Amino acid sequence: MMSTARTSPSAPSRRPQLLAAGAATVTVVLWASAFVSIRSAGEAYSPGALALGRLLAGVVTLGVICLVRREGLPPRPAWRGIAISGLLWFGFYMVVLNWGEQQVDAGTAALVVNVGPILIALLGARLLGDTLPPRLVAGMAVSFAGAVTVGLSMSGEGGSSLFGVVLCLLAAVAYAGGVVAQKPALGHASALQVTTFGCLVGAVLCLPFTGQLVHEAVDAPVSATLNMVYLGVFPTALAFTTWAYALARTTAGRMGATTYAVPALVVLMSWLALGEVPGLLTLAGGALCLAGVAVSRSRKRARAAAPDEMVGSRPENASRSA
Repeated sequence: MMSTARTSPSAPSRRPQLLAAGAATVTVVLWASAFVSIRSAGEAYSPGALALGRLLAGVVTLGVICLVRREGLPPRPAWRGIAISGLLWFGFYMVVLNWGEQQVDAGTAALVVNVGPILIALLGARLLGDTLPPRLVAGMAVSFAGAVTVGLSMSGEGGSSLFGVVLCLLAAVAYAGGVVAQKPALGHASALQVTTFGCLVGAVLCLPFTGQLVHEAVDAPVSATLNMVYLGVFPTALAFTTWAYALARTTAGRMGATTYAVPALVVLMSWLALGEVPGLLTLAGGALCLAGVAVSRSRKRARAAAPDEMVGSRPENASRSA
């Protein structure tokens, strides 16, 4: 009877953690699937047009959801973070990343773009006061090595230009800045509001590519256009919302480290959807990515209390290590 009373206060605290973990899982799976769709859409659409089409599809989807849920405008204190994340992450990042990956091989892109989660952890510690636990740092180091291994193993014969490296580096910086700017906004507005209006800001930034989008849509195959719409509905509208939901419930650095699971999932999806059988080096890199994420998300286990310490212990202490 007494043991049930002790454990019951910790039970409600587990549900938000499980929901946040589920949201993060949805995000990384959908972001991994985006790489397969970008291959098809990127052959028919230029970087700016693809970004605009993807964002417009995302805005329409999110707008409908907001109307159904009767979500209003975000509170005024949230707008600064929404505007910055919309400009950097939804707008600038998507265009520059699409452009940069046309200029460099996969290995170079993996090396440069995956600096992003590291920058998120450093900026989060500097600007948001986030801590950098040793397990998080170690896990990110392992995952980064795995991401580079995957990229190098999947590289073709294409070369890398200095301009392409700069574009990928700008994408990584914009990604990190957008995430860190988004975190405070989530303290004032819902994940759906932050995502919807951030996506809208990014779409407005990409409006100069409207002419390209209209011109290329006329000649693009239906499969490429459908993939562009898919990118807007799922990896953008849904995945960015689940990302924001999870980010509101953990640190920016820990969420950034979670995205290192994406390269491993891309390998698996390319194998299943495109028939690209991964080599041993690619599989090893994917395993390193997942191992690093597991380390970065793990926490020290609380020391088991002695029987005499359990007597008279306060219930709220039981949920603190969860």
